[in-house]
Amino acid sequence: MEGYAAWFALLMCITVAASASSQTCDPMEVNDNPWVYVSDMQIGCWTSFVRDDNAEVHILNLNFAGTAKMFSLEMTNATAMHIILTSSSPEAVYGLYNLNANVYIYINSNSTIVLHGNQHHSNVNRQSFPAQDEELVEWARQKFGGVTSFTTIRNLKTITSTGTQGTKPGTPNCTLENEDVLEKHFMKIETQPSAPLKSCSPQQQNPNSAELHIINILENPNIRNVSLRVDTQKTSMFLRGPEGTTWTFLNPQHTKFGSNNEIVLPTFTHRVPPSVKLNSDNAEDVQRKALDHFKASTFTSYTEFRPEDPVILLVLRSKANTAVTETVTEPSISTTTNSPHLMPLLMELYTSPDYRSPLDPDTKVQSDKRIYAEISGRPLGGIVITIKVISCFVRSKGSCPVVKELPFIPEDCSLNSCPNSTRLSFSLDQLQELTSTTWDLECSVKFCYSEACGDGGRVKRNLEVTQPCLQPPTPPCFDFGLPGVLGIAFGGFLIGVLLIGALWFIKIKTGYPNGLDVSSTVHELARLPGCPCSGAKRQPVSTNPSPSENSSANASIGSTQSTPTSSMA
Repeated sequence: MEGYAAWFALLMCITVAASASSQTCDPMEVNDNPWVYVSDMQIGCWTSFVRDDNAEVHILNLNFAGTAKMFSLEMTNATAMHIILTSSSPEAVYGLYNLNANVYIYINSNSTIVLHGNQHHSNVNRQSFPAQDEELVEWARQKFGGVTSFTTIRNLKTITSTGTQGTKPGTPNCTLENEDVLEKHFMKIETQPSAPLKSCSPQQQNPNSAELHIINILENPNIRNVSLRVDTQKTSMFLRGPEGTTWTFLNPQHTKFGSNNEIVLPTFTHRVPPSVKLNSDNAEDVQRKALDHFKASTFTSYTEFRPEDPVILLVLRSKANTAVTETVTEPSISTTTNSPHLMPLLMELYTSPDYRSPLDPDTKVQSDKRIYAEISGRPLGGIVITIKVISCFVRSKGSCPVVKELPFIPEDCSLNSCPNSTRLSFSLDQLQELTSTTWDLECSVKFCYSEACGDGGRVKRNLEVTQPCLQPPTPPCFDFGLPGVLGIAFGGFLIGVLLIGALWFIKIKTGYPNGLDVSSTVHELARLPGCPCSGAKRQPVSTNPSPSENSSANASIGSTQSTPTSSMA
């Protein structure tokens, strides 16, 4: 029984050892690493300059450190351009060119560059111009009017034109600085590796798991500044370098990382401190530390090298791209943001403070309602980021846009409920007086790590606003009881009596004053002296009845007038 137990224990040890050995690999020197490409950061510029004849002006500064000093220019599908070739190599540099009729090459009169081609020999010119970078840029500016690009390339093998325009939106002025040559999409560059690379990949890998790449810079006395460009999706990276090494991510939107060095993200003005401690540069130690840090069972690739230059560019290439020729992959940026730091932001709107049901972008929001918003971003490298909203405004869509600043109130949210996000609320009352209903809501934010903050760009989304329905005022409703009804009836009766009395009074005062007193007037005239009482025929008195007199009144007046006449007879 004890023998079987011993055999079982031995079998388990062998299995564990085999499993452990399958998680690591031994690096070997390779001429072409399918995962990692290393080059040094060089001086250059890239502008929007184009001549009046639509020709571009490009300067290529070629440096060669190895024994092979040969390169080729493939410019058969290039746009119209003037190419200035210069080299600091004291030895002869041989180049082969394939041009079209719109490409012209300029070489210094005393240059060591020797060109050979099968056609368009007249397009190659030798002229005297300065060798220093700044002076050469000034010479090209005076001769051609400006410079479209200045590119420094070490150990060039081939440059191939992509046939696209070689300009970059922005300033037309060439300002030399350290640059990523691979961003220049108008050409493909193939170079000899600047440093020998060793790499390997474990035998057992899960094709469905996320990629994990390990980069190890071997110990040396020089401090390195490494710029890292990631062209793959959903990648984890373990970065190990000598103490004092700085890793700068150029596009970290899809990357999680761990490192024993400080890491600089383009979003921040400060450095992310080391997340692991590792002094050994031994391949197996580094690989096991990476697996332990990411809690992974295997990794995709391991690469180690010892760079010669203090400033280098490291590109993590897509698995499908195994060629040395580099093509630029444009970083994916969320359409909801124009953040200059390549961290996608998203803004969701809600109508209630519980933040449960986000509004559809096409849903119209009433201007008298309070709106709740949540701004979130993807974490960079797995670190926790605080988002702070600086300002918000709305811009109407149309030929004459109206811009309104939008005051907001920060809403409380715990770290567990709002990881890498922030909440706020605002009112749209000031939009009620405006006729536009379609707006762009935009907020400026900052990203903060610990106590340091950096510009986070802006996040934007559309907003459909509708005015609230205005209900007509409801007339007051009176509820009368029996006393009220009787009071109204009595009041109506009293008003009627008063009106009738008033009309009768007016009737008496304005009816027919002459006709009513005719008889009395005649008797008074008979008593006057000098007036004949008989034998004289009296003339009737003319009367003009008012329009208000009726027929019965006229009849009574007529009978009254006839009585004295008959008696006088």
